[in-house]
Amino acid sequence: MPKSKLNLRLLVIAAGIGALSTLSPAKAEDASATAAYKDIQATLGSVPDMFKTLPDVAIAGAWAEIKGVQLNPKTALDGKTKELMGLAVASQIPCQYCIYFHTEAAKLNGASDEEIKETIAMAAIVRHWSTILNGSQVDLATFKKQTDDVFAAVKAKSQ
Repeated sequence: MPKSKLNLRLLVIAAGIGALSTLSPAKAEDASATAAYKDIQATLGSVPDMFKTLPDVAIAGAWAEIKGVQLNPKTALDGKTKELMGLAVASQIPCQYCIYFHTEAAKLNGASDEEIKETIAMAAIVRHWSTILNGSQVDLATFKKQTDDVFAAVKAKSQ
């Protein structure tokens, strides 16, 4: 058989296998999306539109990520800390939706107005110095060495 016909035959076979493999997962994705939506409803009391913006193939994974980290009380960080971190990042992006959500979630998790203000101020300080260090092209190895020296001196002083 000539090489071009062999390549065409292999291509047709590969396309057929690829087409067959897409038939079965669609049902599994639909089932996992349905299960995820039911769990979101049970956990949150409703399914906010933000979840409905995702394709069905993505919803189960997205929900698992949120539930496994952000909503999980058994992680190393408590809910208030996680939500304050979310607020700090949201303030930098900036994302109005995320700022609103993480501010309210931080309050729900016990954050005070002062802690929220401090979180935003800390995010601004980090952004400020990141801009200066990166824009000035400060040598990273030198920066790390000087930082280590400062922490060693502070640690020695506190002992």
